[in-house]
Amino acid sequence: MKTKKKTLTIAGSDATGGAGLQADLKTFQEYGTFGMSAITSIVTMDINDNWSHTIETIEPEIVERQLDTIFAGGKPDALKTGMLGDIRTIAVVRDAIERYQPKNIVIDPVLACKGTAGILLSENADSIRELLLPVADVTTPNLVEAGILSGLGELKTVAEIEKAAIILHGYGAKNVIIKGGRRFDNQHDEALDVFYDGHDFHHLKSPLVHSDNNHGAGCTFAAAITAGLANGQSTLDAVTTAKAFVHAAITNGQPFNQYLGHIWHGAYRDNGRFKF
Repeated sequence: MKTKKKTLTIAGSDATGGAGLQADLKTFQEYGTFGMSAITSIVTMDINDNWSHTIETIEPEIVERQLDTIFAGGKPDALKTGMLGDIRTIAVVRDAIERYQPKNIVIDPVLACKGTAGILLSENADSIRELLLPVADVTTPNLVEAGILSGLGELKTVAEIEKAAIILHGYGAKNVIIKGGRRFDNQHDEALDVFYDGHDFHHLKSPLVHSDNNHGAGCTFAAAITAGLANGQSTLDAVTTAKAFVHAAITNGQPFNQYLGHIWHGAYRDNGRFKF
């Protein structure tokens, strides 16, 4: 049997299985890679309080031991970060990257949970900017995160998104993909993401899916890029495939309860489109 590529997620746990490390591991397997995980936090929702979110962080020392355990088996072929939960954990992750020198690092700079009022974990922005963007092969902020990390605030136009991408690239990220998606009012019935490699911009478009079954889309997008890189795709090809993967997953999403619905990670495979 052909040896499988190894992929790692350093992220929070979503008990519903739709987002966080659960979404990452599902995506990794869909891409034919062997997924591993280091848990940084546990997110739960209060069914008696309008599905309000609570984040319980894992002690950074435990995160460090998880990473040491994982890297004892050799370097993964690609890794991603998601919700890190604690600025001390961000430092732990940066230290592990320096010690083990993995390749294909995807930084998903999670600052908020979908469905929450306002920004969660915004105190992590400075640490992500200073410690993780300089080692990122790809970073995948959404509009809100890109606005905070770049210091530009709310991004409303393509020109503003491109300016934010240039700023984030200036912090050290080799490639920047800013997810506009359905949040960006581009006056067209399409989801627009902006990719910047330090030289050229690529506007990646797909038909806008009008669905509330989109829980986990951002995590899955970053995980799909990670798995694509592990499988040897170029960065632009990995991003393009990831966008198609997520579009199929949202299109075939399933309701979970009255508050949210999940994307379906098997949709791209169901359509017979994988060749890995």
